[in-house]
Amino acid sequence: MSLNNSQYDELIRTYDARQLKNRHELEQRIRHAYLKVPRLKEIDDAIASASVSQARKMLDGDETALSALKEQIATYRKERSDLLARYEFPDDYFEPAYTCKDCKDTGFINGKRCHCFKQAAIDLVYTQSNLKNTLIRENFSTFSYDYYSDEDINPATGMSSLATVKDAVAKCHDFINHFDDTASFSNLYFYGDTGIGKTFLSNCVAKELLDSGHSVIYFTAFQLFDILSKGVFDKDEDAIATHQNIFTSDLLIIDDLGTELSSSFTSSQLFLCLNERILRKKSTIISTNLGMNQVADIYSERVLSRISSNYTIIKLFGADIRILKRNR
Repeated sequence: MSLNNSQYDELIRTYDARQLKNRHELEQRIRHAYLKVPRLKEIDDAIASASVSQARKMLDGDETALSALKEQIATYRKERSDLLARYEFPDDYFEPAYTCKDCKDTGFINGKRCHCFKQAAIDLVYTQSNLKNTLIRENFSTFSYDYYSDEDINPATGMSSLATVKDAVAKCHDFINHFDDTASFSNLYFYGDTGIGKTFLSNCVAKELLDSGHSVIYFTAFQLFDILSKGVFDKDEDAIATHQNIFTSDLLIIDDLGTELSSSFTSSQLFLCLNERILRKKSTIISTNLGMNQVADIYSERVLSRISSNYTIIKLFGADIRILKRNR
């Protein structure tokens, strides 16, 4: 994720503030524990004193000092753990509560940007906060089969609406489970009528991948082509960097493909975007009302070829869930 200097500095300030907040909260917890159980402070002071004492012995050549220190610290920590349990404190009460346990809220792991930093950069550049709010409501835990009928049969497949969506959910889980396996690289193409759960399923997948530390970027088709046009025509460094970032996120979601104003530009840019991500083995999810024939008519045979050859095609059908919810 490319950032200009001011954006990078803003993120670093955010991480610095997060670390400061963590330290402040930890200090408050420790003070509270010391007041309630004074012996806990005595134990921590004893550990510090023992560490200094044994360090001096090590400098004087005492080869048993290190093992003696380990035994002392183990004894003190066992007593502290017992006291925490007795007074109903969590066992990790004296540990910082990190937002990201992988990088410990530094934003970096072994000198490389942590997945949380990459996603924070996406959120900053593209203002993706609405996606996160949506994912609280739309995820696998809130997904319901109640709106899909077991009696509504698709004559083309012989499967009911309910069986079809269950198959789609299974394919979504398979996509998630093999997401990091380059040998199983895949993409998802959801299509069908309005209001049958295409965007909801896209959000379910996004939530799972975000929770497992992957970077996810979401656009409506209109937003995507607007950003791509700025990268091509504006020739602004920030716009060009933003344009390039579309190709590098772990998952790109293009929602409502076909609702934008189509042109030769959108056709060529869609091909470029999909093809580049396929070459980089970066997965994409597309949700749309467009069937395969319509894709060819609107965007070209080349776009259809990339989708039909590299995407798992999932057609949903059934009643408009939005209408069903309003009528209940």
